[in-house]
Amino acid sequence: MRNLPKWLYRLMKQGPQNAYKLGLGPLIGRAILLLTTTGRKSGLKRVTPLQYELIDGAYYLGSARGDKADWYRNILADPYVEIQVGRLRFEGIAEPVADIERITDFLEYRLKQRPRFVGRVMRSAGVPDNPTRDDIKAYAMDSGLVIVRPAGDR
Repeated sequence: MRNLPKWLYRLMKQGPQNAYKLGLGPLIGRAILLLTTTGRKSGLKRVTPLQYELIDGAYYLGSARGDKADWYRNILADPYVEIQVGRLRFEGIAEPVADIERITDFLEYRLKQRPRFVGRVMRSAGVPDNPTRDDIKAYAMDSGLVIVRPAGDR
């Protein structure tokens, strides 16, 4: 997943975006949200479907491409974002996380919550079955994490 060409990532975004447009957000919103960032170069709104974990009222977004993902780099330039999860829409403030221990904690949490999918993604990047914390930490070195909280929660 990490080494896919950029054009393929863009193509993969179309399915979830179209599902939301068709009113299927409540169905796919259990696993996928729409993140709207402001393009760091263009200033245009950019929509990216992402998997997420809701932890203590905050939306945790992992980036398998780390800081190379366009949406992640847009957040570094402007942390004010919009989120749509199912029918819920809100403005949020995104906090990029650089601490490898926190990213590793998040990846361990995701692996426990979604072992088949997350395990498959990690295996495709060379992480062994039943990874140790050190295996996950090595994977985390190239990953990114963003925590989005509703703008009113600051």
